[in-house]
Amino acid sequence: MILMASCVDNLEDYNVDQKSAEEVPPATLFTGAVKELTDVVTTPDVNVNNFRFYVQHWTTTQYLDEPRYNMTTRLIPQNIWQALYRDVLADLGESKRLVEADEFTSDVVKGNQIAQIEIMEVYAWSVLLNTFGDVPYSEALNAENSLPSYDDAETVYSQILTSLDAALNRIDPDEIGFDEGDIIYEGDMDMWEKFGNSLKLKLGMVIADVNPSLAQSTVEAAATNVFTDNMYNGAFPYLSAPPNNNPVSEEINPLFTSRQDYVVANTLVDAMNELNDPRRTFYFTQVDGEFIGGIYGFSNSYSDFSTINPTVTDPTFEALLLDYSEVRFLLAEAVERGYNVAGTAEEHYNEAIAASIAYWGGTEEQTNTYLAQPQVNYSSASGDWRDKIGNQKWIALYNRGYDAWLEWRRLDAPDLQPPAIEGTSDLVIPKRVIYPINEQTLNGTNRSAAGDAIGGDSSDTYLWWDIE
Repeated sequence: MILMASCVDNLEDYNVDQKSAEEVPPATLFTGAVKELTDVVTTPDVNVNNFRFYVQHWTTTQYLDEPRYNMTTRLIPQNIWQALYRDVLADLGESKRLVEADEFTSDVVKGNQIAQIEIMEVYAWSVLLNTFGDVPYSEALNAENSLPSYDDAETVYSQILTSLDAALNRIDPDEIGFDEGDIIYEGDMDMWEKFGNSLKLKLGMVIADVNPSLAQSTVEAAATNVFTDNMYNGAFPYLSAPPNNNPVSEEINPLFTSRQDYVVANTLVDAMNELNDPRRTFYFTQVDGEFIGGIYGFSNSYSDFSTINPTVTDPTFEALLLDYSEVRFLLAEAVERGYNVAGTAEEHYNEAIAASIAYWGGTEEQTNTYLAQPQVNYSSASGDWRDKIGNQKWIALYNRGYDAWLEWRRLDAPDLQPPAIEGTSDLVIPKRVIYPINEQTLNGTNRSAAGDAIGGDSSDTYLWWDIE
């Protein structure tokens, strides 16, 4: 008894958990937040992310709620919302607070770490804004305010662009940021500078139809320091075992599940078959030597149709947050809009396609053959620049359903149509995700005001930047 009493100052010391940390390092919070963000935009879990269905890259075998756009039978909106606010933005905010309070790290390194955090905060806010519309921002993430008001999405969008500029201005590429905690670039701030500018380029182009002056100044400022090769891609590497494995593998790979819920959609497969696209080998499996897509929005037999290639379902397959192909498509669009960026639209378009084919494992010869086809060649492909860029970008953004959905809404290409179901004429491919049911229950007044402000809390409501 004497020995036991001498080990502690008071009885409360017996309640200290010796195996759990009381404080989490900022790098750990940063890593976890980036992983959660990547998981949200990458997972095919039908309770979280159905964007691959909205853009008709995938379809289902028997459960038809998702490719028929039902958002109310599952907690899809709530799960996206909760993950981004609680698991991403809150942790990034706490990581930033801890960095700022750090008395032992040099100011330059702290500045780089804060820049990394702020860039990822902008990325997360952009996903919320471009998914839902108006969202809580100025009053969000405040533990003392459980009923935050919703901010105007256009206003917030301008604010996050300002925040992104501030983050980029913090960067000193000659010093490191988070190193071991940075799974994407391992503290290389030159890489982060290119990532941040590539994100700026993308966000600037989103508003090009509604605020051309801000879009142009944003794009032109970013364009000189963006990705110039696939080596710069914002790629998150996964590990072989749960919970850090590729979330696509979690839903499809036989190592983790026996379910057979997904096949690739005929909309995408037929388009790629028509172009003899060399990426089919890397995107899909074959059925008797052919690529055959399941009928979009209807029941499909798993064994009769092409499924997702084992490369994509490998537990260690990386997820892309931004990539070089995407950047070159954006630069092609910038040229077509008359912005002052180097190169021609055709040069950027060709390089975007070449980068995509190379990333997936195709050869230069395959790229040249593909680009030479009249349906692909920039000078002869059908439609205007929106059609040419939009169609090819839709193909290149395979396995990136959220980004493919964002670009489809922006460019209105390709011409996707909802499934034609007998007796049903009101299906509309979602233009946004509806607000979570728990917001209606717990924050109803503010949620109702937000719905009214954007034109209705409906999946067919166009967001402010999406011209009908």
